[in-house]
Amino acid sequence: MAMDAISVIRTKRDRAALTDEQIDWVIDAYTRGEVADYQMAALNMAILLNGMDRREIARWTAAMIASGERMDFSSLSRPTADKHSTGGVGDKITLPLAPLVAACGAAVPQLSGRGLGHTGGTLDKLESIPGWRALLSNEEMLSVLDGTGAVICAAGDGLAPADKKLYALRDVTGTVEAIPLIASSIMSKKIAEGTGSLVLDVKVGSGAFMKTLDDARELASTMVGLGTDHGVKTVALLTDMSTPLGLTAGNALEVRESVEVLAGGGPADVVELTLALAREMLDAAGLKDADPAKALADGSAMDVWRRMIAAQGGDPDAILPVAREQHVVVAPASGVLTRLDAYDIGIAAWRLGAGRARKEDPVQAGAGVELHAKPGDPVVAGQPLLTLHTDTPERFEYALEATQGSFDIAPAGTEFTASPVVLGRVD
Repeated sequence: MAMDAISVIRTKRDRAALTDEQIDWVIDAYTRGEVADYQMAALNMAILLNGMDRREIARWTAAMIASGERMDFSSLSRPTADKHSTGGVGDKITLPLAPLVAACGAAVPQLSGRGLGHTGGTLDKLESIPGWRALLSNEEMLSVLDGTGAVICAAGDGLAPADKKLYALRDVTGTVEAIPLIASSIMSKKIAEGTGSLVLDVKVGSGAFMKTLDDARELASTMVGLGTDHGVKTVALLTDMSTPLGLTAGNALEVRESVEVLAGGGPADVVELTLALAREMLDAAGLKDADPAKALADGSAMDVWRRMIAAQGGDPDAILPVAREQHVVVAPASGVLTRLDAYDIGIAAWRLGAGRARKEDPVQAGAGVELHAKPGDPVVAGQPLLTLHTDTPERFEYALEATQGSFDIAPAGTEFTASPVVLGRVD
């Protein structure tokens, strides 16, 4: 049957379901350049406004997978388990999590991305380690995975190429928030990656794409369904992103904090979420008896980290970059810190140079925000609350604008109950 972009757009514009044939055609034609960006932008907006049913989302995902290659980890002696986060501020969890799960017996093929806007990127963080390489061939990736049990690297160009084009288009056309498009974007890459099981970390709150628990649960349910439909054992945790994770937001700052976690220390919320996700990954991989807490305590996770970094050309003993300039934000009053907004801190880190506005922008390895208190902590007027780090001090004024109104201090003695790190689970 002959197809054309206008009829596909009209179908979704008029709130009808797209047929399998329409979906297969439009994804293939867009990947080949037969459908123009402005036509796909119109279709994306129609999907944002009118939604998709489960069959449509599953077919859309399958069509994106079919646009490229699929990886095969069947030669590995270990079961594979992967994790994906929908993105947040201070979300360095992948860094300690991958070597921790590998130390417990699973293989972790972690294909990660770069930061855009206020959310940090795992690859940007790791590239602050001298010599470390994000770009590996499929053969190199398998070699690192086989030798160390974990690899964190960039996805190759051949993996779901339709998604690469669609993601860039969504970012500049106001359609990033469409749940069917978010779900299919994430899951097409993860299914094409070839992992046997997948744990999703779906963030909720001001620093996340999903601001409400209901929206996050809908996204999680959609992605779990897609994974299940494609034969990948998939579960999701809904986790809090109203406050930054840990005490740092920035590239080298977060690597330093991740190493502290692997050394048996680190902030309590980072340790808690790392262990929660590790247990889910090990359970999904069939390794129910493994004890990730023990692997953190006895140093075996740190051993895997060091081997993994070295295998990708990095020096695990290298001194990490430090920004040339710092500016301290102090508490204006004494009392109890009751709010520290994740989005505002993420914007400040971005403006300091830790993030990028466009995909081709460079990032500063040492830039970011260091937190000296978290909600629930007592504070004294004049004590440091935040330290801003950058190589370019002219950025301070713009970053400080983001921190205005980013925190609340209540009178001493005010009762405060922190939000739990894990808010729910979907399987």
